[in-house]
Amino acid sequence: MNNKFELNLTSIPKELKLLLDLIQGNDGEYKHRNTDGWFTDINWDYFLKLAIHHRVYPLLYLELKAIESNLIPSQVLQTLQAYYQKNTFQMLHLSGEMERISELFAKNDIPSLFLKGPVIAYDLYGDISLRTSKDLDVLIKKRDIQKVEGLLFEKGYINTQETITQNDKKGRNYHIAYFHPHKKIEIEIHWRLHPYPINQPTFSELWERKRVSSFTSYPVSFLGREDLFLYLGVHGARHGWFRLRWLKDIDQMLKTKLNYRKINSFQKKYQYSYMIGQMFLLANCLLNTKAHKEIKLISERHSRKLAQLALLYIKKRTHSHVNGLKNLNNYHTRYLFILMPTSRKVLFILTLFYPSFKDEQTLPLPSYLHFLYFPLRPVLWIWRKTVKMIQL
Repeated sequence: MNNKFELNLTSIPKELKLLLDLIQGNDGEYKHRNTDGWFTDINWDYFLKLAIHHRVYPLLYLELKAIESNLIPSQVLQTLQAYYQKNTFQMLHLSGEMERISELFAKNDIPSLFLKGPVIAYDLYGDISLRTSKDLDVLIKKRDIQKVEGLLFEKGYINTQETITQNDKKGRNYHIAYFHPHKKIEIEIHWRLHPYPINQPTFSELWERKRVSSFTSYPVSFLGREDLFLYLGVHGARHGWFRLRWLKDIDQMLKTKLNYRKINSFQKKYQYSYMIGQMFLLANCLLNTKAHKEIKLISERHSRKLAQLALLYIKKRTHSHVNGLKNLNNYHTRYLFILMPTSRKVLFILTLFYPSFKDEQTLPLPSYLHFLYFPLRPVLWIWRKTVKMIQL
């Protein structure tokens, strides 16, 4: 495949371009540059906000620390150092809990796969302090949900999500969040990798290809290399790559040995081709990532369109986060629709009609009447919007 693509990057601010240059990490190349021009007219407050939003401050701290330039304010380095140290403690804290949860589930005959967190940080970067994680994500079989919830309750976790209805589990929802008030740790229990209607491997298939981490003293199972690569790619695409940490993860994975025949086979089987194409284009243009020649882009034209949409989305989400603008739910729904392959678009639209906990809050009904939420959903949605407009 072509290893150099072009996207319209004219709207990206200088601070974001600097951030992207730094996280490429080209083995000390930056130290030999004429950095005077590199750091000229940088809004450092904005740069720090970008670093925090995109969750790449550990990498930025180490890069900037290694660069000798009086143009980098000491306050910037001190702030990044504080976040770096806080993240290191957080990752160590999560590592201990990850082992305990893995052991708890194994002793109760519950197969589990850790999707992100310290085990992924170590696998991708070789150092858990170089990647951030706010929680632990664990994939289990759907039939084990009730059993897992009981075990977590026994260990002091509480369900912090709004009520998850049976319709949610059948439709858009694919995980439940639990929080430990004393340990200050959140765990997301997944029964699917991605929300419906995205295609995905079964748990049994993922379990057959799993790896066991060498980073922990108690065995912790996580996704096989190609499964992890595609999971991170689809996850990033679903969220419009609004955190550049996800794109850096892909950059790191492409530096390892991957079975590209498997990747090509999986992306075709599960209809990920457009999303994976988008991922490669973004990684190449923003991080100068080189993709292997065996990778096949099914439709480079459509992937380029999706990549350009993601750039706009990255800019919108970043601006929204930094300046506190209104949420982008409507834009995100449209983006997801365009992201879907044609064969899944109808199913995606149908998921929008699945009842949610908001419908139950608006009109509580006994469980034997929950089927009424399907025809009532449009009415309840209009009612909520009307009440919201009146309150404004």
